[in-house]
Amino acid sequence: MIPYDNSHVRRQDRLLDSDRAFELLATAEYAVLSMVDSEGYPYGVPVNFVWDGKDSIYIHCAPEGRKLRCVDACSRVSLCVVGRVHLLPSKFTTEYESLVMTANVVRHLSDDERHDALALLLDKLSPNDKEIGLRYAQASFHRVEILRLDIVDCSGKCKCVPHAD
Repeated sequence: MIPYDNSHVRRQDRLLDSDRAFELLATAEYAVLSMVDSEGYPYGVPVNFVWDGKDSIYIHCAPEGRKLRCVDACSRVSLCVVGRVHLLPSKFTTEYESLVMTANVVRHLSDDERHDALALLLDKLSPNDKEIGLRYAQASFHRVEILRLDIVDCSGKCKCVPHAD
């Protein structure tokens, strides 16, 4: 299971409990993957992802591009998952929930693991169209790279504002 540790979060009054953190990890639509390129420049990109229910996350992408060049330069990445967000303009604040993870990226997965990851992604993102999705995935398999992010650590934070009724 993911090492969920909020001990280093500065605002200890805003911790996201582990049950909600894992629910968010299982259901959130997207995350922001942050990397560093070979020249030390940061690069962050929103991605669809799926959690395997254990200690890894899978991301699909093209078989070439900036993201892959970055992870080839440095396989340590950060992934930020954003949950519910509610802007409160009259209170000059925002309610939110988020998870931040550190992970090591693994490339060049076996075909079996890549197929399994695509099936997990379809279960999450297109559950009503999985059969068609699997056929599409098979036809475009050679054009898809799958990255496995092995999670090193994870922490979560949230902010809830009392509402006047």
